[in-house]
Amino acid sequence: MPKDSKPYACGLDAAVDVVGGKWKPMILWALHSGVTLRFGELRRHIAGVSEKVLIQQLRELESDGIVHREVYREVPPKVEYSLTDLGQSLNAALLPLGLWGDEHMQQVIANKGAVGAGAGEGANSAA
Repeated sequence: MPKDSKPYACGLDAAVDVVGGKWKPMILWALHSGVTLRFGELRRHIAGVSEKVLIQQLRELESDGIVHREVYREVPPKVEYSLTDLGQSLNAALLPLGLWGDEHMQQVIANKGAVGAGAGEGANSAA
């Protein structure tokens, strides 16, 4: 890639690359306001995520400089996760999105139900 070219088309493209997927925003939310959590605590905060996926997502967020991983050399091993300053600023940027979700959650649920019901009817009427 030439030195002049950017790997992203715009800032939104870069941000979505960092937080893309179902679990990364949930990880950021669980680590809000300077909270430090051990792996098991973090997993309990994020219902439905598998251990494998959580590890993968944490590694990606760590490599992007969003999450800090602190390893304590003791028996049993202790690992804690927290947000970096960059991660705190990203979490602050997600706050309006979370507020939008809170405000419109019932409408989103209703729309998804209507689409699901309509898809089933459409499939039957086409037959």
